Order: sequence, then structure tokens, then C-alpha cells
Amino acid sequence: MGEKVAAGAFDLADRQRYRRKVQQCLAALRRLLEEERFDRPQNLMGMEIELNLAGPDGLPRMLNAEVLERIASGDFQTELGMFNLEVNIAPHRLRGRVFDQLAEELRTGLGYAHRKANEVAAGIVMIGILPTLGEDDLVTANLSAVERYKLLNDQMVAARGEHFALDIEGVERLVCTSTSIAPEAACTSVQLHLQVTPDRFADVWNAAQAVAAVQIALGANAPFLFGRELWRESRPPLFLQSTDTRPPELQTQGVRPRTWFGERWISSAYDLFEENLRYFPPLLPICDDEDALRVLDDGGVPSLAELALHNGTVYRWNRPVYGVVDGVPHLRVENRVLPAGPTVTDVIANAAFYYGIVRALAEDARPVWTRLPFESAERNFDAACRYGIEAELEWPRSGRFGGTQVLPAVDLVRDELLPLAAAGLDVWGVEPGDRDLYLGVIEGRCRRRVNGASWQAATFHRAVRGGLARQDALAATTRRYSELMHLGEPVHTWPTGLLPAPATPPA
Repeated sequence: MGEKVAAGAFDLADRQRYRRKVQQCLAALRRLLEEERFDRPQNLMGMEIELNLAGPDGLPRMLNAEVLERIASGDFQTELGMFNLEVNIAPHRLRGRVFDQLAEELRTGLGYAHRKANEVAAGIVMIGILPTLGEDDLVTANLSAVERYKLLNDQMVAARGEHFALDIEGVERLVCTSTSIAPEAACTSVQLHLQVTPDRFADVWNAAQAVAAVQIALGANAPFLFGRELWRESRPPLFLQSTDTRPPELQTQGVRPRTWFGERWISSAYDLFEENLRYFPPLLPICDDEDALRVLDDGGVPSLAELALHNGTVYRWNRPVYGVVDGVPHLRVENRVLPAGPTVTDVIANAAFYYGIVRALAEDARPVWTRLPFESAERNFDAACRYGIEAELEWPRSGRFGGTQVLPAVDLVRDELLPLAAAGLDVWGVEPGDRDLYLGVIEGRCRRRVNGASWQAATFHRAVRGGLARQDALAATTRRYSELMHLGEPVHTWPTGLLPAPATPPA
């Protein structure tokens, strides 16, 4: 949805034309795959991080337009809510000291953005859901003043035909309604991109689906919403419900939601694009003038604009992406599982683990997806979202006897997946120093059983026991989180509670 879209009402003819165009795009994609027109392997990765704006009091600030004007950099863009920004990191090759390079670029960029936000009494907070957000913050009036967001909201509200219902039961229960998709803006994430060749796409996507639950268990960072303590990673249920265009009757019939884990392992990238068209009606039937099949006949490369636009309104946790760079088409797996934060070091550690484990699993002689039912992967994802670092996950047994077992996520990671991730990073050509530093952060979280969500919950409860009212405790937790986030030490080393952050020692 990052592309510009034209505003305006849609009539029946628009929707019929769009359906024809998107089917034409799908046929063109099939031809591109059959003719092997895609870019050669380049080991390219990319990253996007969604951010929150909060004031010194820990409360959200609806000031992204003002902050972006001060930042004045194409690397930073608007996001759905007026308290959101997004930073985009240029593609890097997965080799050498890539993770240290990414960390330095992020620290520099976020530090600059934070200083600019300070000019309007705001600051940058990397967190899955800002704990101080209230229902009054997530309303239509606080959507960013960008035409595509208004248009998307209007179409999703029309498709739903009634209020969006939120009902999430975790440690506590939240029940409320919304007249718009604004609650979706509470979810701020890290998106990890990996360019892959068509013949490797299915293996990489399947591997990413298999480890999505592990990513959440390790990286959960969103335990609060609207003053309630819910799941350790509350983004997935919130995203599902806040974008659910199905009225209750269609939910009862088993119609698939637009935020979707999926329902099967795949054999081709084409499977996912075709499913998106087969299962989900278009929200934004906007057509351009390109005839994709004629472009192919003339030896060109089509943009497949309608297919890309539709694909951007189906919210898979691992999304297929088609793109064209310098006239050459490519495919990417976009991993959308992780919440933002807590620190730059934590974000890079999560990325290092992901790229390492996906490479190792995708090239395993006995692929995990041939030994783990897809339904088990989906149940794992749900368990990880609910329980975070304390989740127990089903995983194939090692050895000749086969079958699966259920074991603590931290044991699975330390005993089996971290060595695989290290081997995967070695295959990418990542420097051992980078590999050991960032995978060591993952090991530290497992050893201490601490991630962003567990730290937030423990600090909040300590504040309440110390006499603070609920909202005051959430604000104090947010302020303390922000202090430690900007100091930059990984979250598993943070002291629990509201003590002042230690002074930084002189250089």
C-alpha cells in the first residue's frame, strides 16, 4: 500500500475491469515464471520498521506530518496513524559485517529522527503496541492525512457493513468496537525482506512459516492494548480483528479473514498470488493502462500493478512480493511477523536469527514442513502470541523415529535452532563476529527468559504494586522503556522496574 492511489468512487464497471486486469496480471506472472525471466540470486535483504511517536509523558503524539517535515528524508515515511512513522533501510547483501552495518545505519537514522521529533515535544519509540494508547486515540480523525489511507478505510468499512468488533481475551479481556480501521495503526512491526529465485521461493516461504512462532516467542513486545494486559504479542489478534471485513455470518461460514496465516505448505510462489485472487475480493479496484500480456509479447517486463495492489491488501504474515528493478523482475518473501523494538541491537538480533534459520531450514535435506503438519505450525503461532517467551511449541523430533514433540520454545531455540541459524549465517558469508554477537543476544533472552513483552509486564506489575494507578503505571512503564530503548542495551539485560536509567559512562 506504499504506492500512490487515485481517489474516487468505484462503480460496477470499475470492479469488473479490475477483475479482468488482475486475472491478466496473474496470467502474465505465470508466463514470467515459465519463461524464467526473473533476476539471478543476489543475496539481497531489506528492512522496514514502523515507529511510534510519544511525548515525555509517555502518551502518543499525533504529529507525524510535523516530524516528517523536520526529518526531511526519503528514508522516513508516513504510516496509518498520525502517531506512526516508518523507516526504510536500503537493500544490503547478506555477507560480511552486514548486521553491524545495519545497526549503525539504524542508530544514526533513528537518533536523528528522535532529535527532530524532540523539536515538537515528541520522541521515537520502537515497540509493538504503545501501552498508553487509548480507544480515543484510534479513531478516524487520527488517521494520517494521506489519500490511500482514507480510501482503504472507506472500502474496508463498506465491505464490513458494520462496526469492527475487537474481542481479545488474554491475561485480561478487551471488548470494544470501532467505526474504522484505525485500531490497526496500534500495530507497529519490523518487516524483513529476502529476494529469492522462483525455484527457491516455496522452500524459503515454507521455512519462514514454520519458524514464525519461534520469532514471536523470542521477540514478543506487545502485551498491552487500551489499558488491558492481553496476549504477550497482541498485534496478530488485533490486526486480524481490526481489518476483518467479514460480518459475523461470513465468519460463521468459514470465509477466510484478510489477515491470514494460511492453510497449507506451498510448492510455488504462484500458489500464493493465485490464492489471494481466488479467496479475497478486491478492496481498491484501481486500474492503470498497462496490458501486461502485450508488454510480455513485446519483450518487456510488466509492472503487474493491479496484482501488486491487491496483494498489499491481503495481510499474510509471510507475504509474497513481486517487484521490478532496472527492468528486471524479482520475487521477495516479506516477513511481517516481528514487532518493532525493543532496541536496535534486539531488532538486528531478530533479523540475524531469521535470515540464518530460514537459510538453514530451506536447504535442509529433510525439510521441516515435510515433518510438521501445517495445522501444527498455525497452533504454534497462536501459542507463541499468547505466551511469548514461555510458549511451548510442537516441533519434529530429531533422529530416525520421526514424529513431533512439544517442548519449551527457549529449549528448542537453544538446543536446536541457534546452531542451525549460525550455520545458515555461515552459508550466507556473514562474519563470525557478527554472527556470534547477535545470535548471542537471542541466547541471552532464552537463558534469562526475558523479551520486551515479559519486561513490560513485569515492570507494569511492579509499578502497580508500588502504588501507581493502572494508567499511571502504563505511562511510567512506557517512559522507562523509552529511556532504556535509547540507551541501547538489549532487553534481556534491562533491570525490571522504574528506577532511573544509569548514567552513560564517559567515552
